[in-house]
Amino acid sequence: MLRVGSKAACMACRNLVSTNMGIRFRVPLQKLHPLSRAIHHRYSGNTNPQRPPHRTAARYFTSMSRLPMRPPKPPPGSGGRNYQQKRNFWVARLAARLLKLRYILLGSAVGGGYTAKKTYDEWKDMLPDFSEYNWVIPDFVWELSEQIDLDKLAKALPEIEEIAKLLPDFDKIGENFTFLKSLLSSGVSLGSEVKGASGLHQLLETSSDPALKATDSSTAASHDASDKQYKKSSDKEKIDQLQEDLLRTQLKYQRMLERLEKENKELRKVVLQKDDKGIHQRKVKKSLIDLYSEVLDILSDYDANYNTQDHLPRVVVVGDQSAGKTSVLEMIAQARIFPRGSGEMMTRSPVKVTLSEGPHHVAMFKDSGREFDLNKEEDLAALRHEIELRMRKSVKEGQTVSSETISLSVKGPGIQRMVLVDLPGVISTVTTGMASDTKDTIFSISKAYMQNPNAIILCIQDGSVDAERSIVTDLVSQMDPQGKRTIFVLTKVDLAEKNLASPSRIQQIVEGKLFPMKALGYFAVVTGKGSTGESIESIKDYEEDFFQNSRLLRDGMLKAHQVTTKNLSLAVSDCFWKMVRESVEQQADVFKASRFNLETEWKNNYPRLRELDRNELFEKAKNEILDEVISLSQVTPQHWEAILQKKLWERVSTHVIENIYLPAAQTMDSGTFNTTVDIKLKQWTDKQLPHKALEVAWETLQEEFARFMAEYRGKDQDDIFDKLKEAVKDESIKRHKWNERAMDSLRVIQHNALEDRSITDKPQWDAAIQFMEETLQSRLKDTDSVIRDMVGPDWKQRWLNWKNRSPDQHIRNETKNELERLLKLHDDHTAYLANDEVTTVRKNLEGRGVEVDPVLIKDTWHQLYRRHFLQKALAHCSLCKRGFYYYQRHFVDSELECNDVVLFWRIQRMLVITANTLRQQLTNTEVRRLEKNVKEVLDDFGEDMEKKTQLITGRRVQLAEDLKKVREIQEKLEAFIEALHNEK
Repeated sequence: MLRVGSKAACMACRNLVSTNMGIRFRVPLQKLHPLSRAIHHRYSGNTNPQRPPHRTAARYFTSMSRLPMRPPKPPPGSGGRNYQQKRNFWVARLAARLLKLRYILLGSAVGGGYTAKKTYDEWKDMLPDFSEYNWVIPDFVWELSEQIDLDKLAKALPEIEEIAKLLPDFDKIGENFTFLKSLLSSGVSLGSEVKGASGLHQLLETSSDPALKATDSSTAASHDASDKQYKKSSDKEKIDQLQEDLLRTQLKYQRMLERLEKENKELRKVVLQKDDKGIHQRKVKKSLIDLYSEVLDILSDYDANYNTQDHLPRVVVVGDQSAGKTSVLEMIAQARIFPRGSGEMMTRSPVKVTLSEGPHHVAMFKDSGREFDLNKEEDLAALRHEIELRMRKSVKEGQTVSSETISLSVKGPGIQRMVLVDLPGVISTVTTGMASDTKDTIFSISKAYMQNPNAIILCIQDGSVDAERSIVTDLVSQMDPQGKRTIFVLTKVDLAEKNLASPSRIQQIVEGKLFPMKALGYFAVVTGKGSTGESIESIKDYEEDFFQNSRLLRDGMLKAHQVTTKNLSLAVSDCFWKMVRESVEQQADVFKASRFNLETEWKNNYPRLRELDRNELFEKAKNEILDEVISLSQVTPQHWEAILQKKLWERVSTHVIENIYLPAAQTMDSGTFNTTVDIKLKQWTDKQLPHKALEVAWETLQEEFARFMAEYRGKDQDDIFDKLKEAVKDESIKRHKWNERAMDSLRVIQHNALEDRSITDKPQWDAAIQFMEETLQSRLKDTDSVIRDMVGPDWKQRWLNWKNRSPDQHIRNETKNELERLLKLHDDHTAYLANDEVTTVRKNLEGRGVEVDPVLIKDTWHQLYRRHFLQKALAHCSLCKRGFYYYQRHFVDSELECNDVVLFWRIQRMLVITANTLRQQLTNTEVRRLEKNVKEVLDDFGEDMEKKTQLITGRRVQLAEDLKKVREIQEKLEAFIEALHNEK
């Protein structure tokens, strides 16, 4: 027996001998199995597998392979030992044969497997790659395929016999073809009525069937000239019958397809509803068209910088006014969603409509959460009304149309996915009631959308009017001269067929031979009978019936794929998605480069600031302003009262001195003084004082509010909020109205305070005297200043400052000196000069050569007497410092009658009580109302984007806005591109 891995077994593996063929060959060592080759090297004493074994061993094993099949007889005398050797030799021979058979089988299996795999790969390479068309089938179809019971579906399909009934009689059609071919080959001209059979004639002429050719020649020879007139009419009837059979067959197939599509639509609706309820328990994600629509919405608000423009595809619907643009769009959306009018302009702003598939037929605005059920007439009416309101709201005063886009999404079963923009209709004349620039504005809006190199232009032309009256075709040909992205749509074909004397003009239009513009495709549609109450289903039925019976299609003027809004919708959708796939990645790269430029500018100019856009900055400013308003409630009562008392006295001091104190004090009588004071204080309290107090309180509140805002601004050096804070402050103050009911109570309080004359203690008396002295000294200083301005510089100023008096000042100075001599002579003079005194002063001045006017004398006297009186009042005030004892004992002493001190005490007490009352009203009511007004103003400003744009400005703000927009656009585009690749 040979052991596995022995030298003999290894050599047997190496020296394979074919016993059946009688051929002996040697297998090279390199082609042995790796395991056998390793065993061979080990037992041959060779440690290197690449180096051949020793020659002696090789010769030994080679000689073994050449032994005969039968063992030789043992030599005599060998005995048991020779028998044992023979036995071992036969075993070795048998093992070698078995090993050879194993490797033959193994080699055959490997070779056969390799050949089979190679043949499979060749067949696989010959098949087309269908993976590129997976995007055609939605995801829910694959999920549906796992749930559908195929046996039930097979039972639901029509039987073979029913389908066979729909097929035409091909034998009859063959006979008609044979007759038609023979007729055409005979040279009979049938005019325009048999024009549609020319294609069949060419088909038969190119046929290589000898039987047909023989029939052709025999039929042509059998007809003579005498029977031509009779056969012409009969042949025409047969040709008409043939065309009717073909159309009837086509309509049968079309009805069958429509029935299957309707069933498929219902099935898709059921599946989408189940998916919408969460039966599949998968993560809800936005559809592909919704992602794309969001990108377009962001781009519509983006102010392009760095040469970054919106070149993403969308379908732009343009046409003359009342050409049927809106009707075509409604047929594509399968709902009457737009407001309608008879001949008037209804589309006043661009309307972006995002069409997508969904379980329910609904519509929704971009900025609203309400869904309009398009299957309900009341929701349709509400939707049309809302669109009309939004259009009118977007139009500014004095304008007719607007460039502001209204974004609307429509979902429903079987709707083709795309984004369309309905533009205002192009007009040729501005009518009464329109703005003068309406025509130019519509042209500029249309050009702005059409100049996008990736926009698909859906050019709508009214077929019921003369082609020469078209305006939009010239505009479209300017924007797309080659027609690489234009689809031409001829509307109202039913009216065109009735009105046109030559229907061939319709054929010229749809073949692109009548208008100078070029287009990718031409379509003819019918969008109803013109009634506003028509439903979409009735319009579809009317359109189908019209084209089934129209001679335009029967005579070959229109092709089947060029008619109906359904074919138009499919073509536009295919063109739209083709354009999207070709351009979206390039646009993503453009915005990526724009983002890099914006980020670089921000890092260079604002390295330590956060990238806050306008809304974020507004929220930050809003919090700061509210903090400043809250700070008002933290002001101490002492601070409020001190400010209010000071400001109120500044406001009323002039009135008190000029209209109350001086007139009463100049009476020189105690009783008259008190009477005059009481009367004037009562009049003042009833008419002016409460109003003045409330004005002071309101102004104080404003000033404190502004002070807190200024202090906060000083801590934060960012001046970007200055405009906003100032506007909020002004608007809040404008809206704030002081509680008028507080005025009545304040009047009573002030009147009671002024009625009290009892000074209870010495500190109050001293405070009143101090208040009086400060007031009189302030007035005396003002009076001295007025007199100095009247008489000019004195001798000291003239010598030191080199100043001279003017002639008027010289006269004033001489008059002053004369009047001062009069006051020295009559210290108790009254406040007014008598006429004879004025004459005396004037004559004295004339004696010194000074001509003076009596009015000038009286004016000078008023100021001099005022100063003289105030000086005397201050002297009397000093005497009254020791008069509290007499006042308290009610002693009557003419030298110490301090009625003026009592007056100033009453005024001072009124100021204290009024300030306290106003402070309580401020802290308890008005500060809170102001805080409420500020919040309302901030909320109003926050909702008004135009207001925020005006108040928060600057390159920093605009750069942050652009960065946010570009990042958002880039992220949306990347998400859309990823979803687009996954759909493929």
